[in-house]
Amino acid sequence: MPDFPQKGIHDVELRPHETLTVEACHQFKRSRPGILQHSHETGGGNLCVHQSSRKPVEPMKISLITPAAKTSRAGNRTTAVRWARILGDLGHQVDVATTYEDDADADLMLALHAWRSSSSIARFKARHPERPLIVALTGTDIYHYLAADPEPTLRSLDLADRLIGLHDLVPAALPERHRQKVDVVFQSALPRRRRWAASEEAFEVLVIGHLRTEKDPFCAARAARRLPVRSHIRIVHLGGAHEEVWATRARAEMADNSRYLWLGDRPQSLVRRWLTRGRVMVLSSRQEGGANVVSEAIAAGLPVIASGIPGTIGLLGPAYPGYFPIGDDAALAGMLLRAEEDPQFLRALSNGGAARAYLFSPAQERESLRRVVVSISIEV
Repeated sequence: MPDFPQKGIHDVELRPHETLTVEACHQFKRSRPGILQHSHETGGGNLCVHQSSRKPVEPMKISLITPAAKTSRAGNRTTAVRWARILGDLGHQVDVATTYEDDADADLMLALHAWRSSSSIARFKARHPERPLIVALTGTDIYHYLAADPEPTLRSLDLADRLIGLHDLVPAALPERHRQKVDVVFQSALPRRRRWAASEEAFEVLVIGHLRTEKDPFCAARAARRLPVRSHIRIVHLGGAHEEVWATRARAEMADNSRYLWLGDRPQSLVRRWLTRGRVMVLSSRQEGGANVVSEAIAAGLPVIASGIPGTIGLLGPAYPGYFPIGDDAALAGMLLRAEEDPQFLRALSNGGAARAYLFSPAQERESLRRVVVSISIEV
């Protein structure tokens, strides 16, 4: 981990951590020779694309496995539903399920989460070893289960004919033998044309995510406690507490911190409205596989301030000016105050996000998924 400058709350002249993962980006380029297409013309980063034929493949029956239940608002479920719609629009018949049953008739399996879906992945390949299998990797797969429970996780990677990563730095995080299997599919979001009016009393900073350890959900609340009296920043947190201990902590934080408001789990439609009202979004996660909320924020024109983790740098690029060290609420407080008081800095965040917005378009996600399906149909 690189050394970050030690800044206090009154040292608001923070600058971009532009070298956060330059070496990781270099590893990524070295690991995938001939597959990267660099977007010099658009000023963007590296986008993995297969040079596969544009010739359409025959419609297939696709079993799309996600461990998230039908009623869940978890990111995996949101991704699965969106991908099912895209693949359906491409002419395929898609069945979304939480597990694979032996009597399910599928020409292809697309499984989200190598570890949580490992039993379904193994059953499908045991029953149909000749049929193609795509495994989409989540943040916990890459940054937790590869080390914490490698046997089922690596077995899923070994069985997969193709792997999907949700950000540019996924290949560099995998064992070398798996890197050539990876295609990057950036998650998309629709631009928000109608906007809620911003608060006139407060500079509202959004935190969007469920209350879990890996999200470091109270980092922004801790940062808010450090702000000077003159600041009008208010943290608005939208996200469910899957365990009562987290809800208790959130309520206690609200009672003791006048700058923090926890709204709990909210429908996606309401979350998207908040994205058009907030002034800045904070993503303080300790690990992410490529959070779709980043795409949503950029599509809504909302500046992002985020922890400097590969899962976010792989979305926004290493030169994005809005990174702070993981868990460093003092540095985050300084960046929030700067965003509130320095229009030029806020504009730099907006421009940095806008420069990457093309990656998160629905057309780009559709084409990326199409290419993966075409390439695997040719290979298997």
